[in-house]
Amino acid sequence: MSLSPPVLPRVSDYIDWIAGRTPSAVALVLGGDRLTYSDLAEQVDRLARSLLNAGVAKGDRVATLQTPHPQFIVAFLATASIGGIWLGLNPKYRLEELRHAVSDAKPKVLLSRTTIGDRAYGEEIAALAATAGLERVVVFDGDPTAPGAVSLASFLLEGEDVPDATLAGARLACGGRDPCLIVYTSGSTGKPKGALLHHEGISSFSVEQNRIWPVATYRSLNFLPINHVGSIVDISMPTLAGGGELHFMEHFDAQSSLELIEREKITVWASVPSVFSLQMQVPTFGRYDLSHVEIIIWEGAAMPEEMIRRLAGITPRLATNYGMTETTSAITVLEPTCDLGLLSETVGEPFPGVEVRLADDAGRPVADGQEGEIQARSKYNLLGYWQNPAATVAAFTPDGFFRTGDLGVRRPDGRYRIVGRLTEMFKSGGYNVYPREVEVAIESHAAVALAAVVSIPDATWQEIGVAYVVPRTGADLKPEDLEAWCRERLANYKVPKRFVIKRDLPLLPIGKVDRTALQNQARQPMSGAEAAGVQSRR
Repeated sequence: MSLSPPVLPRVSDYIDWIAGRTPSAVALVLGGDRLTYSDLAEQVDRLARSLLNAGVAKGDRVATLQTPHPQFIVAFLATASIGGIWLGLNPKYRLEELRHAVSDAKPKVLLSRTTIGDRAYGEEIAALAATAGLERVVVFDGDPTAPGAVSLASFLLEGEDVPDATLAGARLACGGRDPCLIVYTSGSTGKPKGALLHHEGISSFSVEQNRIWPVATYRSLNFLPINHVGSIVDISMPTLAGGGELHFMEHFDAQSSLELIEREKITVWASVPSVFSLQMQVPTFGRYDLSHVEIIIWEGAAMPEEMIRRLAGITPRLATNYGMTETTSAITVLEPTCDLGLLSETVGEPFPGVEVRLADDAGRPVADGQEGEIQARSKYNLLGYWQNPAATVAAFTPDGFFRTGDLGVRRPDGRYRIVGRLTEMFKSGGYNVYPREVEVAIESHAAVALAAVVSIPDATWQEIGVAYVVPRTGADLKPEDLEAWCRERLANYKVPKRFVIKRDLPLLPIGKVDRTALQNQARQPMSGAEAAGVQSRR
């Protein structure tokens, strides 16, 4: 049975709460390795002592470069437990993306893998080690190569003599509205901003989500990157707050994920629609025993009706929600149901404790059935953007509602429907992609004069990016060169699926790129000349 703790002061408190009641219950699973709640509590304490010994104090940042792996959970909980602020670094990020997050957050300690798959991170670790403010580099695996770096084993030994009273004191001095997590989200200016989330928001969300989406036995699967709010807030913390088993998959593969769901009897199957689509495309999908699944949840985008029908054949308890990093995922939620209309056309009602309103361009409330920007006010909202007061002020209305930039309609039954976006941001595979960030990367190429990125619908990823690029005079620019350039600088989900070389771009009377015209072009069949200047990835 899943447990139901109260809202606790610190996100890390749930581990001790569960360990005190069911110490031998399995908490974290990766392959054949299983960590009980008692084991997890001990590992969190050991790392917390070492962080204190390294000088990490309340408000200091700790960064972690890791896959979805038990070590990232230990790092997050240990940091948060002593008042530190944790940030995850995506191993798919290129050096400039990693450097931006580390330079902006200025962590005191970096915990990192040295090798993941066929990629070695020695160069990245060495570059990050030189960042101002970073005092210690700790590696999970391999030999420390950066100046002053130590192995995790050595780092843990350094903290063994930290007194119990020191650890307890650090924990008593933090919690509630204190920040514990920075999640970097890309922005329209091209530079990701650090959304600052807090203990109360994450703890309250985890407990409330478990109440709305209850299961008899809690076993979930997490393959999302550790810098994603879905990995930490939507999957990991609700599972641990419910005393469940959190299974990890370091490198997602559709068929392997189905095998794991069957083998480990996963009960909470949560993901984004594009991943469900990839799993359903596995030729042997219908042969897997998914009878232990108690609830299926999707987030990040709308689910096609045909996919919903297929999922309803596995369990009648289907659910979805609508949220953002900045709202700790909490804006609206749909209770478990098999109602096709609700599941395909709505994102549910306001999450408990969240005020939702729709406003027109002048900030005035709109009536039911009319489109308006979705705005949310609650205890879940971010504290602000890290060291970016201007962006924080712009994100909120004068009376404290967060501006989502999304357009919605409130139905007569009180449920909401998402109809579009005020911003240019689009979602590819459930991940936010901001065109300006991608354009900045493309325009940093010496042969590029101008770039514009728009989105088009895609059957698998919901939306994909199309980049229109104008070369500099006399430059010999090829689409494949641009793809390689972007892959060196951007995470894979941000790289456009199509590059189109153009002599010029359509402009509005004021001289800005006419994105609507480009988007219309992107949705039309390509001419022979245009096709010659295209690199398309499928």
